[in-house]
Amino acid sequence: MRELKDKWAVVTGASGGMGKDYADILAEAGCHLILVARRKELLQAMQAELKKKYGVNVESIDMDLAVAGAPKTLYDAIKAKGLSPDVLVNNAGVGLYGEFVDSSWEDNEKMLQLDIVNLVQLTKLFVTDMVARDSGYILNVASIGAYQPCPQYASYGAAKSYVLHFTEALNYELRATQVKVTAISPGTTKTGFFDASGQSSLTLYQRMSMMESRPVALLGLQAMLRGRPSIVPGALNAMTIFSGRFMPRRLMALISNRLISGAKS
Repeated sequence: MRELKDKWAVVTGASGGMGKDYADILAEAGCHLILVARRKELLQAMQAELKKKYGVNVESIDMDLAVAGAPKTLYDAIKAKGLSPDVLVNNAGVGLYGEFVDSSWEDNEKMLQLDIVNLVQLTKLFVTDMVARDSGYILNVASIGAYQPCPQYASYGAAKSYVLHFTEALNYELRATQVKVTAISPGTTKTGFFDASGQSSLTLYQRMSMMESRPVALLGLQAMLRGRPSIVPGALNAMTIFSGRFMPRRLMALISNRLISGAKS
């Protein structure tokens, strides 16, 4: 990852979970950082820690990226600092677990705003600059839920399917440039995702396929640097996705429901 030394990277959702790992790996590679998240105190603590640990420049911007118009506000704030990031890690996102009919529209709207609309707007703003100078990297965080219908995570899985296909299409559109766009689709990972999404207990499959956060983040960044359209970390996750290609979609929904919620029907 030596090519990232002295570059500038934006990491959203940086104050915890995999976002924190992306930031640490990038800083270890000598990359300067712009950390973005809602929790100001955690961001400032990370900022001081990474500066001291790796000797890189670190900026922090506390804001809620789930708000409409937030991407433009963030973009303008970064431009006002005189910075032109070479890397964008669109990590900020939220899950939503449970029956769709029982969930509030407000929760669905907030999730879709953050996971789709604002991710795409951030990509649009930064990739335009990257194409103009013919260099740059973007890593969008999808999910293995992007590959099949996801009962109990109906809106979230569909949102991540959008992210996956959007990213792969953009990667192809930019094939003649030096701008690389990649989607990472993690499976069950040791972060605060399930607590935040509302899933209080994990299924046997989720426990068996659980991966540590930092290796997943590293695989994503490595795939990004190689310009891969997408990556599914973990052999079990990749096998699950591959096997789904040979199943009727209705059967995929049934199996997904059992793997995610443990339901028998």
